[in-house]
Amino acid sequence: MSKLEIPPNEALYPVPVVLVTCIDRKRKKPNIITIAWCGVVASKPPLVSISIRPSRYSHALIKDGGEFVINIPTKDIMKKADLCGIRSGRDIDKFQACSFTSVPATVVSSPMIKECPVNIECKLKEVVSLGSHDMFIGEVVAVHADKDIVSAKGGIDYEKAKPFVYNQGEYWDLGKKIGFYGCSAK
Repeated sequence: MSKLEIPPNEALYPVPVVLVTCIDRKRKKPNIITIAWCGVVASKPPLVSISIRPSRYSHALIKDGGEFVINIPTKDIMKKADLCGIRSGRDIDKFQACSFTSVPATVVSSPMIKECPVNIECKLKEVVSLGSHDMFIGEVVAVHADKDIVSAKGGIDYEKAKPFVYNQGEYWDLGKKIGFYGCSAK
């Protein structure tokens, strides 16, 4: 088998699909942006990152507000998540357009999305300009999970959470568990 070199691009896959909520403080309205460039940065303290183009409506809202909530959608609401990524909050109320329920967070003022089984409240720690996107690093200050997706060990049961991922322009289901951390040493 031979390898073919292709032009440099963001070929990392899969990446999570998340709905990030923030607040337009001038209009006193919440907003939602779909993000696929999201990840863990550190575990102590717990830090996560989201990357947003400076031209996007949510960019200034998060930068000025200093907080956001990462809401992890289920595959059942994939089309609504997609809509939140292709329409601007400057033009529509995405909570209304998607029939999402805004739920108050416990630490930050940005709302959580009830229809998402996991919600991660974040305080903005740093913004790093990286070319086409700015990376927002947030410290996790609270995590909420629907009771019915919490496993007996207290973690997330991903089969029940039904997350989906983004692969170069396509949404994909996760599939089944095939191993666990440390399984190679057993």
